Amino acid sequence: MERRTFFKTVGAGTVVALAGCSGSQTDDGTPTEGTGTETSTQQTSTSTSTESVPSGSLTVATYDSFTGDGSAGNYLKSQFESRYSDVTVEFTTPENGINQYIQRKQQGASIDADLFVGLNTGELVRADSELETSLFSQSLSDLERRDAINPQLEIDPDGRAVPYDTGYISLVYDEGNIEEPQTFDDLLKSEYDNALITQNAQQSDPGRAFLLWTIDAKGEDDYLDYWSKLQDNGVKILEDWQPAYNAYTNEEAPMVVSYSTDQVYYHGEGVDMSRHQIGFLNDQGYANPEAMARFADTDLPDLARRFMDFVLQPAQQAEIAVRNVQFPAVTDANLPEEFSQYAYEPPEAVTFGYERLQGNVDTWIDDWARQVVGY
Repeated sequence: MERRTFFKTVGAGTVVALAGCSGSQTDDGTPTEGTGTETSTQQTSTSTSTESVPSGSLTVATYDSFTGDGSAGNYLKSQFESRYSDVTVEFTTPENGINQYIQRKQQGASIDADLFVGLNTGELVRADSELETSLFSQSLSDLERRDAINPQLEIDPDGRAVPYDTGYISLVYDEGNIEEPQTFDDLLKSEYDNALITQNAQQSDPGRAFLLWTIDAKGEDDYLDYWSKLQDNGVKILEDWQPAYNAYTNEEAPMVVSYSTDQVYYHGEGVDMSRHQIGFLNDQGYANPEAMARFADTDLPDLARRFMDFVLQPAQQAEIAVRNVQFPAVTDANLPEEFSQYAYEPPEAVTFGYERLQGNVDTWIDDWARQVVGY
């Protein structure tokens, strides 16, 4: 039987009901007036007086957009280093993502990072299937903030990969050009001919999530037939999210696979909001949690654990949500009112968990690639 995870249900098209208002923080993570967070002592370090003061240089492997000016990563680096004066946080952005570390582990080479940030369920499944020993160490039970995590977002039955945010894959469409499609079958109608842009499931997180969503909707036996019909109706498949969204922005099609937080980023004076409408096929969205995990070979397991706990603090979670334009992974983050106004959750959120993907996801993607993109 197909496993599906069901998340909190809200009305179709309603915004997320999360309290709070915008504000700023001091360097130690304590909110200043107007942040919408009620307490500060729980939002900084989880260390206790019995623990030694940490020191060292923590290397965090992640993806490009998690670092740089205004990013969630640089914010966390600044806050964590301010909290612990003898600690530095250094980012590395491997070109091949988690595959680089899988290959190094296979070759018996050293892992030159302590923590990986940006892991999804399929990548964890792949690492486990290709390695004899785990690439990551158990972390969840060591975290003081573990009980604040939404249990429906947990992706790893062994507690190695810990979620820090999640997005819901949806459609973004131009309501001045097309009507919102209600179902997957609607996308096959002539009125949606050449209307949809999506991403390559081999290399794109939203593209992979959309493929898995179609498998959930159509089943293992029929999803390739569905994709064949999508191709007949002119679906355009581009390499990754950015080129796909650029093509949508350039009006190459009136609809693109993206995130249900699209309006959080694109609202504002002069923005034509009619081009940023959120569509939930079958009244659903595909939940795509991002997780962090300690490498098993790290020399700094306690420092990596402290960083993970720090990331899960309410103040940090609120900042990550705004800067990553994703939903927090914890249940007690107070988000700015503006985020709550423009971030949408689907009436029903579905996702394939670890057990459902194990032994299946690579085959699904390979079969899809041979039929749809020709390799």
